[in-house]
Amino acid sequence: MTPNERRIPFGPYETWVRVTGDLSSAKRPVIILHGGPGVAHNYVDAYKLLAKGGRAVIHYDQLGCGNSTLLPDKGADFWTPQLFVDELDNLVDHFGLRARGFHVLGQSWGGMLGAEYGVRRPKGLASLTIANSPASMLLWVAEANRLRSLMPQDVQDTLTLHEKAGTTDHPDYQKATADFYARHVCRVQPMPPEVQESFDQVARNPTVYNTMNGPNEFFVIGTLKNWSIIDQLPKIEVPTLILSGRHDEATPATVQPYKDGIKGSEWVIFEQSSHMPHVEEQEACMTTVEAFLDRHDG
Repeated sequence: MTPNERRIPFGPYETWVRVTGDLSSAKRPVIILHGGPGVAHNYVDAYKLLAKGGRAVIHYDQLGCGNSTLLPDKGADFWTPQLFVDELDNLVDHFGLRARGFHVLGQSWGGMLGAEYGVRRPKGLASLTIANSPASMLLWVAEANRLRSLMPQDVQDTLTLHEKAGTTDHPDYQKATADFYARHVCRVQPMPPEVQESFDQVARNPTVYNTMNGPNEFFVIGTLKNWSIIDQLPKIEVPTLILSGRHDEATPATVQPYKDGIKGSEWVIFEQSSHMPHVEEQEACMTTVEAFLDRHDG
């Protein structure tokens, strides 16, 4: 590990953490929550660019993936949103951030986790950024099916065939999935190395993703399939920034409840992006997030 990396205790397990920048800076640090669940930090690595403005950026791999403790034998009852809320709280306390305040930025599942965190009104939370995240998995699945229906017919047929047969590991299914991803997950093709590494990591360590989500982004059969935070969103009282892409699998219909439910929230849509504006429109994304964080440093 490099000098800015460490593994911090979380009960009997360990969470891998990397800090970019100076934690003693006058600016409040921002904690980056990756997606999946179980898609390690690599693909959101670009958010370390926020440290150029003098702010510490904290990346970590959530339990069960990446460089953190892997638990391939744990069942569905172990992998819950509360587990990951507790892990985030543990990280905040490890660095002693409550007194000075901190920001949270969550992408995809990370934004769902950020919302779960925000509704609990944790001490020290200064702002929340929800990037490319649905407020309800039922909305997400409905919109995923709509987006699928706009794919070429042969792609749709291949997906349906293998889902019905239970052969979602077939190369033809994987190719059809990649076609969907190139439209709605990351429009930079081939995917940048750090993005590809996150997908490769899921292939090596699929426990969390497969258990909570399912085999891919649009065939959601895991424990999160009925998840919703919509009715709790008014509990979020910190300044909130919402990000999405015009071609995002997190379509406006899946994101709108955040805007409606969180008083005073701001919503920015990146016109040339799908699910990863931090990759697809990197400069514009970083400028937008940095300005928001600067406004709410207290």
